[in-house]
Amino acid sequence: MVNPLNRPVRVLVAKVGLDGHDRGAKVIAAALRDAGMEVIYTGLRQTPEMVVNAALQEDVDAIGVSILSGAHMTVFPRLIALMKEKNMNDVLLTGGGIIPEEDSKELQEMGVGQLFPPGTNTQDIAAYISNWVASHRNF
Repeated sequence: MVNPLNRPVRVLVAKVGLDGHDRGAKVIAAALRDAGMEVIYTGLRQTPEMVVNAALQEDVDAIGVSILSGAHMTVFPRLIALMKEKNMNDVLLTGGGIIPEEDSKELQEMGVGQLFPPGTNTQDIAAYISNWVASHRNF
């Protein structure tokens, strides 16, 4: 799908909590850059508040959270709540990591976008973000 923004898609990649494994997040950040996106990587040990505030300051189109710690059912609902408080209704919240399928479905019902397991083709992730942005960020 064609990007209607006349600028690169802006994505914030974040690691929330005490999970110190950021290799996957760095691989995704590089892949999204290679796909022509502008990527802001927040680094390790971010809080949901820090992630949402950075996303607001950077005026991103999407937030991608890498989570391997098992805290996904706490982190993603908190991020969704903060995004709603800040009227970020047209910003995609997506992510990936070790997330059971039933939890992914529940999170998507709450408003989280598609969640990607380890081993997902990075081109598929970039295409998903680009297509979502093209469909939801027409301004």
